[in-house]
Amino acid sequence: MLRVVLVYPQIPPNTGNIARTCAATQTELHLIRPLGFEISDRYLKRAGLDYWPYVNLHYHDSWEEFRLVQQQQGGRCLGFSTRGKYSYTSFQFQTGDWLLFGSETAGLPVGVLESCDATLYIPIAQPGVRSLNLSVSAAVGLFEAQRQLGYLQ
Repeated sequence: MLRVVLVYPQIPPNTGNIARTCAATQTELHLIRPLGFEISDRYLKRAGLDYWPYVNLHYHDSWEEFRLVQQQQGGRCLGFSTRGKYSYTSFQFQTGDWLLFGSETAGLPVGVLESCDATLYIPIAQPGVRSLNLSVSAAVGLFEAQRQLGYLQ
């Protein structure tokens, strides 16, 4: 089972869109506080539309609290970052991986990146474009992992 983890997300519609993707793919979504919004935020709800009952949602009050859960459940932490070491397309995903994505404004903090088992990047052809939207990045990473693992049959 793959899991998507948002570390300190800031923009409600991005989290709502990611929640919708997780609902559609039956993927757990983990949110690590602090969040840049209230979970009842109307923009968050609107982005997820009526799919919220299908989201397997977990909250963690801190990075440390999340790490305890992750270590108990096992699996690798894979940090997606513009500073990642491996292209997500050439990386071999495994069942049980945790796909970590940082906030829209800062990405994953250095300490989080350093604790990851591997860091991945999504290639961008245009050098003037720093990064992709958070919800796009999460979908790209999740669907590639699912493709590799044969979940998209």
